[in-house]
Amino acid sequence: MSIITKTGDQGTTSLMYNRRVSKSDPRIEACGAVDELSAALGLARCASQQPRVAEAILGIQHDLIALMGELATSAEDLARHERDGYQRVRLELTQRLELLANATSTETGPFRGWALPGNSPAAAALDFARAVCRRAERSVVALWEQGLLQNVEILKYLNRLSDLLWLLARSAEAHAGTKSQTQES
Repeated sequence: MSIITKTGDQGTTSLMYNRRVSKSDPRIEACGAVDELSAALGLARCASQQPRVAEAILGIQHDLIALMGELATSAEDLARHERDGYQRVRLELTQRLELLANATSTETGPFRGWALPGNSPAAAALDFARAVCRRAERSVVALWEQGLLQNVEILKYLNRLSDLLWLLARSAEAHAGTKSQTQES
């Protein structure tokens, strides 16, 4: 089977269960932002010098596949989505991020001011992933505000993830022996 289907040549694409929508549909925008986030995390995973961080990122990337599947499912198809065995974003996933953030925060200690990305390749990749995560979060908030998102846990998950990525970037700097450049506000 070829990846070239030509079904999107008129500016539409499919949600789960073959519901056609415009490629500018807010669900597609949110899925695209999360897809970019996963790609940015892939870069961060490759740049990481810390095996536990690379492993955590890989787990997060798996979570994001489930998250995108849920975003790409219309409300009327969510029951079918679950019956078909697809995972939804749930509290346990968010709690796992909180545990990672708490453990990382213990390692990094207190921090003051704004961190300026770029003190190590791994930290810069994590900071880039954090910025992409914030954009994905804004896209998902737009879905929520339009009544197109039923699972508020997705918002919580992305918010915790951006916090975790900030902490992991500071941890990567410490691991590389560099100190965050800061700017007081």
